[in-house]
Amino acid sequence: MQESAPVFQDACPISKSDRIGLYKTILARRDVRAEFKPDPIPDHVLSRVLMAAHLAPSVGFMQPWNFVVIRSPQAKRKVHDAFLAANAEAAEMFDAGRRERYRRLKLEGIMEAPVNVCVTCDRDRAGPVVIGRTHIPIMDQYSAVCAVQNLWLAARAEGLGVGWVSILRQSALRGALGIPTTIIPIAYLCVGYVARFRQRPELEDAGWLPRLPLQDLVFFDRWGGEEGEPGGLTSRIAEAMALARQGRFMAAIEADGGA
Repeated sequence: MQESAPVFQDACPISKSDRIGLYKTILARRDVRAEFKPDPIPDHVLSRVLMAAHLAPSVGFMQPWNFVVIRSPQAKRKVHDAFLAANAEAAEMFDAGRRERYRRLKLEGIMEAPVNVCVTCDRDRAGPVVIGRTHIPIMDQYSAVCAVQNLWLAARAEGLGVGWVSILRQSALRGALGIPTTIIPIAYLCVGYVARFRQRPELEDAGWLPRLPLQDLVFFDRWGGEEGEPGGLTSRIAEAMALARQGRFMAAIEADGGA
């Protein structure tokens, strides 16, 4: 393949309003399970969302993903049956105190969502040796997950909800969709317009787990590096984390005078 001369972008093309819009989309993204409407997704909207996924970063530029778009009730039913079997197994993995709570949770919208999308990873797409995958072989699968995140954020910007169904055996998903054994199913996504988006993640509302404070998850220069050490938590970063903790994340971004 012949090399082409590089073309560069403007170093600062993102306006303040666009930046605010990006953070709003990130903040508003939710895993949707129960709020899907039957309204069809226009083809031009779905194509934009898929293109956003395709523009994700990938190790060695191998672009290992494929997108299986599922619309037929028969195909959805096969996947839903696989989910029901896996979900029954999953319930038994929790202790008695949590098992009934687990069974009451709505954990998929396979039949309700007008479109399902299975994102896969073809590990052989760029050959046996891939730039950047030489020492961390799983980087191709991480790349496919980046495509999932791009799809999720683009969908939210389009007013679409997305729900990731991970309670599935990969072998059962391959069988339901005819995916070759050499291809890895990465994510099964339910996509559609929704009646409403939750203010907080459903599992947070249900008291399953809390949102962890960011300041408990950030280290500096080494694992466990704390505030006050060289390169540690500065007052500016600490203040920003405090705003996020108080639910003032967007207010802080909107008040920032940077372009």
